[in-house]
Amino acid sequence: MRTEKEMLAMLKAAVYEDERIRAAYLEGSRANPKVPRDLFQDYDVEFIVTDTAPFREEKGWIDRFGERLYMQYPEEGPFSQSDVSQCYGWLIQFADGNRLDLHVCTKEYALAHLELYRTLVDKDGILPKRSETSDALYWVKRPEREEFLCTCNEFWWCLNNVAKGLWREELPYVLDMLDFHVRPMLKQLLEWKIGLEHDFAVSPGKAGKYMKKFLCAEDYEQFLATYAPAEKDAIWKAVFQMCSLFHRTALEISGKLGIPYDAAEAKNSRSFLEHVKRLPRDAKEIY
Repeated sequence: MRTEKEMLAMLKAAVYEDERIRAAYLEGSRANPKVPRDLFQDYDVEFIVTDTAPFREEKGWIDRFGERLYMQYPEEGPFSQSDVSQCYGWLIQFADGNRLDLHVCTKEYALAHLELYRTLVDKDGILPKRSETSDALYWVKRPEREEFLCTCNEFWWCLNNVAKGLWREELPYVLDMLDFHVRPMLKQLLEWKIGLEHDFAVSPGKAGKYMKKFLCAEDYEQFLATYAPAEKDAIWKAVFQMCSLFHRTALEISGKLGIPYDAAEAKNSRSFLEHVKRLPRDAKEIY
């Protein structure tokens, strides 16, 4: 497996050897000094080019970077709305274990999308003199009053759909409702809790992948317990774990930020869940 030094040297060489490539920079986790290094980290690299068309049309150009196991052209998918004249990429899994997410883009596109990055090569002084290496862009933001209230309301309201789905035994619907509507509200609350405990100067990572680092063991284990297999009783158990963790965390955030929390709404939503759980499958009325 090629080392980071070898991979970056290869990429820099490609820039120096091709007049069409005017600059290159590294993005993602390898540009963030706070992210722990490991063997699965991608190389997220942008090449600033004079024109993307020659690179799109010359299919063999990408072969220079090594033997591939498989690859994806993200801008060529049926759901892509990207302007390939501005940005075009290759997502590559190499046979040696490395992964490279490489894009060619115009100067205008690159400058409009710069976030956390590290300059590799800059032939024309295109990139700002100092690479942006702070991850402040990804820090948890302090919630506004309405944002907190709406998050809580969304969580407790959407459990209504979970309840009826479980009573109907429509498990795919229930799992989708939990994963795409209810769980995001819980994760948002946990991120605010982490922010509060660290002066809103940390990032829990994409999809909350660093939550284990910031949450106490009890909260983290309870959060993991909210994930359930597709089995009715297991899902009910996970739902009540979500309710308990959300309620406890919401009360804590409410107290620390001085934002009201509708505890009556939470109580009524959970009571409805408990009632529906006991409701016979042949019931003719809810109450």
